[in-house]
Amino acid sequence: QLQLVESGGGLVQAGGSLRLSCAGSGRTLSSYAVAWFRQAPGKGEEFVTYITTSGSSTNYADSVKGRFTISRDDARNTVYLQMSSLKPEDTALYYCAASTYSRYSALILRRYYPYSGQGTQVTVSS
Repeated sequence: QLQLVESGGGLVQAGGSLRLSCAGSGRTLSSYAVAWFRQAPGKGEEFVTYITTSGSSTNYADSVKGRFTISRDDARNTVYLQMSSLKPEDTALYYCAASTYSRYSALILRRYYPYSGQGTQVTVSS
């Protein structure tokens, strides 16, 4: 069973940066596409970004494009989310999820990710 643990969240001022990590255990994360989703208080889940196996393809929500970068280090069984130019509206619980699907249109949808972590809180102050 694949297990995912996120880390790296915290409180940061607007314009600042954070790097989130998603560490996999139990199975080799390199066999999975990995995505980041977020959920702000009182709002639904929102797709942020995904990276396919081997990092061959990435996709970003328009709201984070140009500010966030997803990457993976399969030797460390870890996926990263580098967040820059953070805005107060980026405040949310961020969690990673893993999928064996390869169809790009599926990978933006939460229901295609059977594995996910508990999340790490990101708070951006204005």
